[in-house]
Amino acid sequence: MKTKEIKSVEPIGFQWKAKDPFLFCAHHNDHFPKGNGNYGPDRELLKGRQIGSDFSSKDGWSMYHGQKVPGFPVHPHRGFETITMVRKGFVDHTDSMNAAGRYGNGDVQWMTAGKGVQHAEMFPLLNQEEKNHLELFQIWLNLPAKSKLVTPYFNMFWDKLIPKYQHKDEQGKSTKIEVVAGAIGNAKAPTPPPDSWASNLSNEVAVWNIKMEPSAEFQLPKASKGINRVLYFYEGSNLQLNEYSLAGKHMADLDPEAFIKLKATDASAILILQGRPINEPVVQYGPFVMNTEQEIRETYQEYQQTQFGGWPWGLSEPDHGTKGRFAKYADGKVEEPE
Repeated sequence: MKTKEIKSVEPIGFQWKAKDPFLFCAHHNDHFPKGNGNYGPDRELLKGRQIGSDFSSKDGWSMYHGQKVPGFPVHPHRGFETITMVRKGFVDHTDSMNAAGRYGNGDVQWMTAGKGVQHAEMFPLLNQEEKNHLELFQIWLNLPAKSKLVTPYFNMFWDKLIPKYQHKDEQGKSTKIEVVAGAIGNAKAPTPPPDSWASNLSNEVAVWNIKMEPSAEFQLPKASKGINRVLYFYEGSNLQLNEYSLAGKHMADLDPEAFIKLKATDASAILILQGRPINEPVVQYGPFVMNTEQEIRETYQEYQQTQFGGWPWGLSEPDHGTKGRFAKYADGKVEEPE
């Protein structure tokens, strides 16, 4: 049902549709088994899967493109950004800039692929005594033409550095919002990468992960005219948007200038993606996002010739062994969160 406040509603699946400046969002929610001591599942559990391209969710988890460890072995990107929000579990990152990291349990990595980078994202099964639950969002944010070929870059937003806005309604029910981009109330997100569309505050880019108690109410603040705002209701049975009843596992395209009151029926989780549209042509070929077909052809040719600087790690799906959370940047700087 279309209303003034709600422009459209549709179901969400594994890969969520998005509106400019975002390209899409993937939600991974895998209940992996115990680790086998080499950061993967027992080989017996791999039977019946198409190893190398397993998106089956058999027994509640997938190997994706991993052969021995779940995840995404070395692959290239150009022309956009990835925002990887890990709610539970861990990701091992390596890239062609000789940078690396292990992050998870609330951490966020924001990577500008720019002119081209190869990276691997593996999901190590660190716990050998109990199951390994992984939940993450990977959001693709486009870059404007002027920034398509900037130098690759990544930021780590460690969990403790990401502001959490808290609201209690008149009945004392709680809404908590993790502010990864943008601001809400007195909670302002960490600074995005310098060449990101989000780095210009006038673009009003926001990434908010909202958790609501049963029966909690919260009113979304207004955004400016022309901003795209999409709400993804990914956990819960029913959510009231003013007078409209939104079923679970659905997305809603919202009027940014409208006051919209959210009311949860049961414990609910919601992701908001908003921003000013870039309003440029988008041509995507797998992991490359450019503005024209010619640019895509040039990108593919350049990748074949240069491999975007090559791959310094040897293995296609490297892990970081028994290390804790860390980030090693291209300049050699190493961070370890508290």
